[in-house]
Amino acid sequence: MIAWPDDLRPEVASVHARNVLETDASPERIWPWLVRASRWHELYSNCRRLRFVGEPGPDLRAGTKFTWWTFGVPVTTVIDVFVPYERLAWRGEGLGARGYHAWEIERAGAVTRFVTEETQRGAAPRLLRAAIRRGLLHFHQRWLEGLARAAHLGHPDIVKEIPT
Repeated sequence: MIAWPDDLRPEVASVHARNVLETDASPERIWPWLVRASRWHELYSNCRRLRFVGEPGPDLRAGTKFTWWTFGVPVTTVIDVFVPYERLAWRGEGLGARGYHAWEIERAGAVTRFVTEETQRGAAPRLLRAAIRRGLLHFHQRWLEGLARAAHLGHPDIVKEIPT
């Protein structure tokens, strides 16, 4: 269960989007791709110019700070929750908006349930609520699918190219 920051809980946010994917890829195969932020651009078309701040990367860890462009907006992000193979969450700020993005991975028998949720507050999310939510739902589903597809290919240290 996501431990939302009080100021970014779904019930107080201007925008809330939740996506779910069930896959046969195990959490042990998904996690390395999820934390390999340096390769997100291969899986998620809304990831551009990701740069680690104060560390070399390529993987996320608790407290990692990075900047990136997503949905055409520059965002500064800090990892808030890091529980290997189970949960990852971050706070982000950009262009007068702030948000919280969380991932949960849960194995249930032969199926892994993979969830991502995001909330946003600020002027842009308030004014463009419907359009932002539609975009998040669409592109985050593609991101889940890309991560699952990559997980089936193998570890990111071994897979050099992800077929489109």
